Amino acid sequence: MDLNKIPQIKHTDKNNFFLLAGPCAIEGEDMAMRIAEKMAGITDKLGIPYVFKGSFKKANRSRIDSFTGIGDEKALKILRKVSEQFGLPTITDIHKESDAAMAAEYVDILQIPAFLVRQSDLLVAAAETGKTVNLKKGQFMSPESMKHAVQKILDANNEQVIITDRGSMYGYQDMIVDFRGVPTMKQYAPVVLDVTHSLQQPNQSSGVTGGRPELIGTIAKAGIAAGVDGIFMETHFDPANAKSDGANMLHLDMAEQLLTQLSALRKTVNTFDEIKL
Repeated sequence: MDLNKIPQIKHTDKNNFFLLAGPCAIEGEDMAMRIAEKMAGITDKLGIPYVFKGSFKKANRSRIDSFTGIGDEKALKILRKVSEQFGLPTITDIHKESDAAMAAEYVDILQIPAFLVRQSDLLVAAAETGKTVNLKKGQFMSPESMKHAVQKILDANNEQVIITDRGSMYGYQDMIVDFRGVPTMKQYAPVVLDVTHSLQQPNQSSGVTGGRPELIGTIAKAGIAAGVDGIFMETHFDPANAKSDGANMLHLDMAEQLLTQLSALRKTVNTFDEIKL
């Protein structure tokens, strides 16, 4: 995977981690622009290659009355406007084969949700658009099994593939990150750590997923120390009132402090020689 093949990506010469970040879902144009402007400024300051993230639709919801989106085309047009206004690449989730070609008209990276990463037809449809494909590791999958998901993209003549670890199920209502999987998955593709979804507390009786956002810094710093290539996080200026996944989002006001710390840590990690036993 060549990061420089992602349109409008900046700062790839800085030897920093790359960042996929933004709101969980596109709730409207004003909120998307506000978050994008803030994150673009921070990442330019710190020399972080940045991709704006926002789901045009949320199909994986616990309850039938949960927010799913503002309309597919409307949300995708907002993602395109973010890209044009701030000169940023964008990423969004797709959930069915027909989403792939549609979303590819508006964004630069297609993301396969963790629950769907074994759906071969979906992966092939994403790969065949020629866009970079981000594979979320299923909560139920081993690091080793992600080799086969990556191979589906490669077999569709697309080498632009990323793996994102978003934690593994620990019982019914908790997630853990197994950092032993980082070097394993790096054999197959660049590895990103999702530091917000990894802290979800799913399957709550209320039908609303909980989370531990106070541990985002801990998980993120551990990921950089473990050698991940990128960080994924969801951020919002009002997580308590976000329409999706607010319980595990990073408050936008805290993003610069965290990313400054992670950039400093990455510089230190870059000086380490690999330990071979």
